[in-house]
Amino acid sequence: MVLVTGVAGSGKSTVAQLLADRLGWAYQDADDFHTPANRARMAAGEALTDEDRRPWLAAVAAWIDRRIAAREPAAVACSALKRAYRDQLAGGRPEVRLVHLHGSRQLIRSRLESRHSHFFPARLLDSQFADLQEPEPDEHACVVDIGRPPEAVVAAAVAQLRAVPTEEPHMPPTASGEQWSLRHGAQAAVVAELGGAVRHYEVGGRPLLDGFAADERITGGRGQLLVPWPNRVAGGRYRFGGEDHQLPLTEPENGNAIHGLLRWVPWRLAARSEDAVTVGTTLFPQPGYPYQLQVAAEYRLGPEGLETTVTTTNVGDTAAPYGVGQHPYLTVGTDLVDTALLTLPARHRLGADDHGLPTGEEPVEGTAYDFRTARPIGEQHVDTAYTGLDRDPAGHCVVRLAHPSGSRGIDVRLIEGIRYVQVYTGDTLSEPGRRRRGVAIEPMSCPADAFRSGTALTVLEPGGSHVFRWGLAPWGSW
Repeated sequence: MVLVTGVAGSGKSTVAQLLADRLGWAYQDADDFHTPANRARMAAGEALTDEDRRPWLAAVAAWIDRRIAAREPAAVACSALKRAYRDQLAGGRPEVRLVHLHGSRQLIRSRLESRHSHFFPARLLDSQFADLQEPEPDEHACVVDIGRPPEAVVAAAVAQLRAVPTEEPHMPPTASGEQWSLRHGAQAAVVAELGGAVRHYEVGGRPLLDGFAADERITGGRGQLLVPWPNRVAGGRYRFGGEDHQLPLTEPENGNAIHGLLRWVPWRLAARSEDAVTVGTTLFPQPGYPYQLQVAAEYRLGPEGLETTVTTTNVGDTAAPYGVGQHPYLTVGTDLVDTALLTLPARHRLGADDHGLPTGEEPVEGTAYDFRTARPIGEQHVDTAYTGLDRDPAGHCVVRLAHPSGSRGIDVRLIEGIRYVQVYTGDTLSEPGRRRRGVAIEPMSCPADAFRSGTALTVLEPGGSHVFRWGLAPWGSW
């Protein structure tokens, strides 16, 4: 797979088409994935923003993934001006090689001014060069000068492609795949390839997550991303768009489908720096969920802690039901969660039946589930979804877990796209030694069984995106 990049007018389409013909591959122009609205903006002389490009890049990445999965090589013409764009399309995909077309602004402007049937006007060239970030050494791009006939450009590209060996994919010797480490000051975190899970988070050498080792099988949903639904779907059955669907029953003891479809698939590395990593994957249409989503999760360490942003785009051609959550287990250094102080500013909780399915919304006032004022969790068994969240002026809700001394703790900041939070003290975990060692505080966009009830369910229209953002903010004397 070859991605031919460069500014408008550099000859990407011509070179990619000739390259595909020469190699006997398929050809694809990424411009075909632009929405009519984006085309209209460019034709009117309006430069696209990163937000405008997000669904376009997601659609191109999904197309590349389909070709790779089918083992069908192709040459793709795509501007991919910024490093972040190229990382989204080629990052974590050793099968994708970059050919970058380089030329002077004067030459490219003359080419643009000579073509009249393309939607991209010459007056936008300056915005292209303003956005352009030349490939960096670690991208291993084949850079080709365009000041020669197209056939000569292709010949030079082929020579470079053959001279540089393709990186071979490898199977990491860990149970959760590749491990990506982040650091910022005294903070450190690790993200795993399997499920895109956050495996570890510490401050000053003290773990704040009851996570898992790299060579340990993930159990209890630890740190996993729950896409395209959090919690349960009763019987795995739901109706959407006038059609009935049956999901695999991944919680057979209760006859439910649980925690989505992406926990046990590898997520690709899309971008990485010392304090941030972005991983992503494509959820392809399948039995029970015939919709296609492009999902990216960014983990970023900063002065306030670890922030996670999950962006999901519907790259299919029909609307899709959607929900998202994450399943971290927090610890403040106590042997058990019993003595930890929990503050949860929620006015209601969802009652649940013996199968973990909602029975209705109930006020917490006057019940054992009221943690609006900080108090020890005690021996209480909690596996409850909360809603009616009190928020600050910025619209954020903060759930706090504190050490019994009150001198330190961690805040779970519910920032965007979150209307529910599940609290689980781990009393039913399959490993007795891990029960009540950490408390799962799980941000969720919707409650259990939303696919059936429609409660807080997101309907992603084609090209539409959903953003889910939350963070862990340690405080005190760690």
